[in-house]
Amino acid sequence: MKSFLRHIIIIILEMEAKLVLRKYKPKIIAVTGSVGKTSTKDAIFAIAEQMLIVRKNIKSFNSEIGIPLTILGCDNAWSNPFAWLSNIFSGFALVALREHYPKWLILEIGARKPGDIKRISSWVIPDIAVVTRFSDVPSHIEFFKSAEDLFEDKTEIVKALKTTGVLVLNADDERVLALRGKIKARSITFGFSEEAMFRASNVQIVYGDDDLPIGTTFKFEYQDNTFPVVLYGVLGTQAVYSALAALTVGIFLKINIVDMIEFLARHKSPPGRMMVIQGIKDTMIIDDTYNSSPVAAHAALEVLSTITTKGKKIAVLGDMLELGKFTAEEHKKLGALAGKQTDILFAVGLRAKHIVEGALGSGMSEKKILEFTDARTAGKYLEGMLSAGDVVLVKGSQSMRMERAVEEVMAHPEDAPDLLVRQEEEWLSQR
Repeated sequence: MKSFLRHIIIIILEMEAKLVLRKYKPKIIAVTGSVGKTSTKDAIFAIAEQMLIVRKNIKSFNSEIGIPLTILGCDNAWSNPFAWLSNIFSGFALVALREHYPKWLILEIGARKPGDIKRISSWVIPDIAVVTRFSDVPSHIEFFKSAEDLFEDKTEIVKALKTTGVLVLNADDERVLALRGKIKARSITFGFSEEAMFRASNVQIVYGDDDLPIGTTFKFEYQDNTFPVVLYGVLGTQAVYSALAALTVGIFLKINIVDMIEFLARHKSPPGRMMVIQGIKDTMIIDDTYNSSPVAAHAALEVLSTITTKGKKIAVLGDMLELGKFTAEEHKKLGALAGKQTDILFAVGLRAKHIVEGALGSGMSEKKILEFTDARTAGKYLEGMLSAGDVVLVKGSQSMRMERAVEEVMAHPEDAPDLLVRQEEEWLSQR
């Protein structure tokens, strides 16, 4: 019965969203890919909101129900039937009456099962489509026959792009770059490679007075011009890619480059995406707890390995879910990398036994590996072994609730509602 009602609600909200798009005709920026969708969408919004009347998905509501809710300007009602009725009435009012509506929508487009994006792209027609990056073993792959099938599903939104629109592509991903041949619209590229029209170089970690990392800096190059860009509170090349994509879109929209760099410097990265959080005992936490996939987990460990610190480098790694037949192999690979690049490894979850296998196989001492069944227990143990200068990376799939480990060791847990993922009452009530 619950599933049936959900289906009916989706049909009604989608119908209302279609009518709203037809009535108000907003321009649409669609963001898709396997890695960095939410960070990219938020970075584009950080620039666009300063100059345009614009709306974005709340958090990562990028599904068959999240996208209609965004278009209608409604919140997720979770399990509250009265709130869902209110959303439906709000959508009806938006269709029936003439209301103030955004001129632009920035929509993150995701897929959990085959056909999701094809269905969305049948009625969401982008003016600008941004493709971030794909991985060989992305999250949600267990619902698809292969990574190629998932890739093809996600490119449906590219095929829906208006012929008068523009396709913004990551030049460092060959599969993404190849999408240029599938459309008639204009394409522009960003990345680190020489082929990229808008390019990043000289990425470095920014350190604070306590010699702990506080952000990332890089040089932005285009048309023989070079500009320094600083991103505070976030680490890693994915943050750079997100900023690059945003700058590329902004230049296409003719927004001043100096203004955009200032907007990005003030931009607060979305929680749980390589976010820098002050830890107890003068330590630093790299909070990457939103979700996890092999490519993202490897990238996070690479960042940890490049940090200069007098303390220990500790990785708290939870299960990566929805990998299907790749589960054991990918966890072992992750463990092998962690074994080479960290001083201490915390493995959290049932699948994390394979992380341990990989770490031991890479030569890491058994004494430096600790296993836990849940994130909060891992966080409490971590609290007792931290010392000044330590840098801790925390990462795992959504249902592992790795933010609970972060909360145990953050210097100001009272700031958790603003800094951590999944702080809504519906999440907090779950054990």
